[in-house]
Amino acid sequence: MKTTVDIPDKELADAMRFARAKTKREAIVTAIEDFNRRKRMAELVKHAGTCDALLTTEELRQQRRKG
Repeated sequence: MKTTVDIPDKELADAMRFARAKTKREAIVTAIEDFNRRKRMAELVKHAGTCDALLTTEELRQQRRKG
């Protein structure tokens, strides 16, 4: 989708440098993907330790030994 956005030159230059992007588009897409990945990870962290059905490390080892 084409969009016109006013992005400060310094911020865009930094994004291109950090992403090692050759184009502005590549830098922006990389930044959006990274942002989305971080938000997804933050959502997963909220659920950490909330599942009672997981095996303990010892239970997992015992099952692996059984084959």
